[in-house]
Amino acid sequence: MLEGYRARDEVESADLARIRELLATAEDPFARDTPLHVTGSAAIVHPDSGRVLLRWHARQQAWLQVGGHGDPGETDPLDIALREGREETGLTDLVPWPTAAPLHTVIVPVPAKGAEPAHEHADLRFVLATREPDAARPEKPDAPLKWLPLDEAIDAVTEDSLRETLRRVRELR
Repeated sequence: MLEGYRARDEVESADLARIRELLATAEDPFARDTPLHVTGSAAIVHPDSGRVLLRWHARQQAWLQVGGHGDPGETDPLDIALREGREETGLTDLVPWPTAAPLHTVIVPVPAKGAEPAHEHADLRFVLATREPDAARPEKPDAPLKWLPLDEAIDAVTEDSLRETLRRVRELR
């Protein structure tokens, strides 16, 4: 999946090198009990309106994209992003858009919570599209969803790496 992928800047280049090293050397690069592990996430878009869907993440206290860890046996970040997107939004028609290639690779710090120590996600980010934006439903009450025009979404998020992901989505339009 990353064979032809090219980083756009020095930060992404360093993250991509770490991700490639993880994939080449780890027995299970998706294992949640390691300090750095692969995750899959996605910006969900409604191409007709140019809006993007954000989800509130209580742990990070931020509006973010959908995504997360692989379930046991999952080894494809796109499949993980699709499953997580469906689970977190209720959207059953999600498809890769405009291609199935990763849009952005980034290493994200994750704060400790309870017995889980702080760790890092080697996040492969995709774009998924829906034709039925009004069908979106939050997975749980403390994880609301909101559709925003891309420019408003870029302003609404606090994570620099997500701003960059959303700028890349804007370029696709």
